[in-house]
Amino acid sequence: MGGLVDQINAAATTPLTDRLRSRRKELKLTLKDVAEKSGLSFSFISQIERGLTMPSLTSLLALARALDTSINQFLEQPTGGAADTRHNRRVPYALGPNSAMYERLSSKFPGSVLNSALITEPPGRRTEPMSHEGEEFIFMVEGALTVEIEGAVYLLEQGDSLHFASSRTHTTWNHTDRPAIMLHTCTMEYFGDGPSGVG
Repeated sequence: MGGLVDQINAAATTPLTDRLRSRRKELKLTLKDVAEKSGLSFSFISQIERGLTMPSLTSLLALARALDTSINQFLEQPTGGAADTRHNRRVPYALGPNSAMYERLSSKFPGSVLNSALITEPPGRRTEPMSHEGEEFIFMVEGALTVEIEGAVYLLEQGDSLHFASSRTHTTWNHTDRPAIMLHTCTMEYFGDGPSGVG
């Protein structure tokens, strides 16, 4: 698993930080402006622009909305065409070094509301606190993950699941020294091919 993650991270050389900063300056917005519009913290956005951390898909979508553009301006993702996916044909992708690795599972068709991905969180990675519309469901495929939802802490191990309202502030943390793999399904469009994927 480590070798695959290293390959994906090495391939993810797109200067996401530069694209975000350039778009912000194009709109003449300050970091504070983007923080207020996205619901993310000033310090977190500053760390992203300095290349010190990488956002999750959901926080990148929040940034794209705040910057009045599509998430696909910052990240190329697989399209949701076929109803099925095959384990040996999915193309894993990442936002940058030391970020989570994603494999798209869900398709897109008129009226669909579910968005699903297989997410591999590297050891020690903690996501930023986040709240947004909709709901989400996590099923642990391999490893373990700590999920905190407004002060309530859930330790999920292989085979465990968690279902919650995304409007509650939540964060995840791979507290182990091994990759954690989860099936993640939510109603927030984070692939950029639905109406809410455009800022």
